[in-house]
Amino acid sequence: MNHKQMNEEHMDHSKMDHSQMHHEMSGHQHDMHDMHDMGDGHMMHMGNLKQLFWVSLIATIPILLLSPFMGMDFRIGDLKLPISFTGSDYIVLILATFLFFYGGKPFLAGAVSELKSKAPAMMTLIAMGITVAYGYSLYAFIMNQWINPSGHVMDFFWELATLIVIMLLGHWVEMNSVMAAGSAVEKMVALLPSQAHVLHGDHVMDMDLSDVEVGQTVRVLAGEQIPTDGDVVSGSTKVNESLVTGEARLIDKKEGSQVIGGAVNGDGVIEVKVTGTGESGYLSQVMKLVSDAQKSKSKAESLADKVASWLFYAALIVGVIAFVAWLPQGLDVAFERMVTVFIIACPHALGLAIPLVVARSTSIAATNGLLVRNRQSIEEAKKVKYVLMDKTGTLTEGKFTVNAVKSYADDLNQDDILALMASLEDHSDHPLATGIKAAAKKLKQTIKTAHDVSAQKGIGLTGTIEGQKYQIVNASYLKQKEIKFDTNDFEKWSTAGNSVSFLVRENQVLGGLAEGDQIKENAVSFIKELKQLGYIPVMLTGDNQQTAQKIAASLQIDEWHGELLPEDKLKALEKYQEQGKVIMVGDGINDAPSLAKANIGIAIGAGTDVAIDSADVVLVHSDPSDILNFLKLAQATNAKMVQNLWWGAGYNLFAIPLAAGILAPIGFVLSPAVGAVLMSLSTVIVALNALALKIK
Repeated sequence: MNHKQMNEEHMDHSKMDHSQMHHEMSGHQHDMHDMHDMGDGHMMHMGNLKQLFWVSLIATIPILLLSPFMGMDFRIGDLKLPISFTGSDYIVLILATFLFFYGGKPFLAGAVSELKSKAPAMMTLIAMGITVAYGYSLYAFIMNQWINPSGHVMDFFWELATLIVIMLLGHWVEMNSVMAAGSAVEKMVALLPSQAHVLHGDHVMDMDLSDVEVGQTVRVLAGEQIPTDGDVVSGSTKVNESLVTGEARLIDKKEGSQVIGGAVNGDGVIEVKVTGTGESGYLSQVMKLVSDAQKSKSKAESLADKVASWLFYAALIVGVIAFVAWLPQGLDVAFERMVTVFIIACPHALGLAIPLVVARSTSIAATNGLLVRNRQSIEEAKKVKYVLMDKTGTLTEGKFTVNAVKSYADDLNQDDILALMASLEDHSDHPLATGIKAAAKKLKQTIKTAHDVSAQKGIGLTGTIEGQKYQIVNASYLKQKEIKFDTNDFEKWSTAGNSVSFLVRENQVLGGLAEGDQIKENAVSFIKELKQLGYIPVMLTGDNQQTAQKIAASLQIDEWHGELLPEDKLKALEKYQEQGKVIMVGDGINDAPSLAKANIGIAIGAGTDVAIDSADVVLVHSDPSDILNFLKLAQATNAKMVQNLWWGAGYNLFAIPLAAGILAPIGFVLSPAVGAVLMSLSTVIVALNALALKIK
């Protein structure tokens, strides 16, 4: 990344107490688990769903005992089914009517919503099936009781009852599956302790976590859970963050290290300055990201809705054709075939196919340090060709050390140059700035107060020190402005892989400074495996061409671009997008435009405003190899989506023609009951298949 100071806008997090945080988090989870989109906008609460199922099941039992199944009688020991007595048919009618309007209410309401939006889909199909079954059964009752008592028109009250109960059970299975998928995030919510040991001078006071504020210092004893996000100001220890980030190994923490609320302290005692509580804490951000991801609508779901829409029209057309074709055999037979087609076509499992898989996938991602903000990125991943990466902080550590300083001014020595540059960089947290300040501090240079410091996008920064205006710029700026500088020093430093900056006053170069960065430990193996998976890695950096070439060669990256301004990176990304889908990987600050424009934007490092706002995925561990985990998870997720779409709707390809009676000439006719069994079986398979999703 090029040398410059960015004016970062940090979120203004209001204080949220511990109980409120749990309430907010559980509230989001409650919304995510207890509410399900049944059709276009019709929502069902988990508690209501449970009540609907049990009440409907109770109403179904006497219907099963009192009404014939497809006109057949059964014996269970000495008990003959159906049980028949005076008025039993009226009891069945009353219970079936109650069941249709009570248990079928969510499906009917969902259908109305879909039809109002002129987008008939799953709820419309289900509503069509149960409405036709009830309407035909009501017709059969009237015929048998009042118009032609000597004859018998077979009703479908038995099938209606089982169909509604199976549908409600399927949605209950779905809710439980989604809740199981989201349980990892709920566990994160429970990680924080209720109290913290807060330092007040020389005394330690136990306080409710709700009363702890940013800026206070807390003491964490051996084996305790760390109560808040913060910076270690005293002591050293090893911390287990596996329950929070998925990182299995113990992580060394010492003075200056950052810790996450909810992690477990090891054997040491540390004191932590609080930087985040409540909604500003890491866990709250994880919850929000996962909640947003699971609520967002994906293209695959739109495809599922389209498939359901096609099924609706197919079932309607085939059902009408079947009715007309079977009409010569009698009105009741024709109605039976049409009802069977409509029941078979109910795509309940199709509605669960994508949401269950995505809920499971985003939960797995969260517990493995992959925060999927936009779940559409999971589906886009299978089409990706290029992986574009910023250099600093992504492929390199982003921890710069000053390797050379030189003065080109008669009145300044190299220590003066370093001190002036450190003064300008005093309020910047940029990796290059941090390296300059560390070098000045080590040499005990006086850092002066700089005024009116501002970033120059893609160039550096400018400010005033003791009434004189100074600039820190790169070589590209000097060439553009035709300002003379020592090209020999520049070539020597940049060829060695350094980032080179110059101090300028009144269009005169006062001095130069070279800083070196270290390639991340596993970056080479990451690039190698990325190539093996068929992706083309591309490095984009604001550094000079020599430095870019050296780093690219070390990483065995064949395509790279140096001396890029933010807008240049964006243009390069757009050029690659003309050739295929693109992933952009950056730190979420300078790369924000590219992260937002890319097919998939992946931000290195969690918790920064720009990363959350611009990226589709955030890598908690700042480890580029986690990109491989994301790609593998996306591959597994897409495979499960395809499998579930087939399980959810594929059986209709042969079931609908069978229901219409295409094989009737050879004596095979599919009954509505068998159709309901097939449908419920596909629902169970879809749920179990989604829960089987794992990442290696």
